[in-house]
Amino acid sequence: MAVQSLSHANPAKPYLVPVQRRYAPMFAFVLLVTASALASLAFACATPFAAFAVVVAAMLPVRPALLVVAAAWLVNQGIGFGLLHYPIDRNTILWGLAIGAAALIATVVATWILALVPRAAGTISLALSLIGAYAAYEIVLLAATPFLGGAGSFTATIVARIGILSALWLLGLVAVCEISHLLTSAAARRLSS
Repeated sequence: MAVQSLSHANPAKPYLVPVQRRYAPMFAFVLLVTASALASLAFACATPFAAFAVVVAAMLPVRPALLVVAAAWLVNQGIGFGLLHYPIDRNTILWGLAIGAAALIATVVATWILALVPRAAGTISLALSLIGAYAAYEIVLLAATPFLGGAGSFTATIVARIGILSALWLLGLVAVCEISHLLTSAAARRLSS
């Protein structure tokens, strides 16, 4: 199973193992950049960076995880400014930077929670990690509102909707990891026989 039990968790053994360890950084990069492109086109500013943070934190050590999330954020910003024609002004650029900072902090929080809950089942740990990562993400964005405006976008309905969207994205991304794990395991068995 690609979701490892946290009773065996340590920094050297990830929770999600969709491919061989040596290919995990590239797999995570391709997965999150593709997911970011799809989410950015569909949801623009509501890209589920907390879900991205959890998936990559479950696959990689913190430094490579931060690089992958940064790449996903760059794709989001490129699509926003390039294809969706975000206005190129100071406030929009600063909001983009705030989103990037929030995504990186969410990644650190997700990694921290996955390391803190070593005895829980893998699925529960991923859920707890999503809750923590999403809370950190929203807190960072809320903290930017006194300087950048937009506090009206933090209603309970909007925050809940984006939280549910993040949970659905996490389920989808974990499913992709599970399918990849099954396919690579089957291929490895065929090659060894």
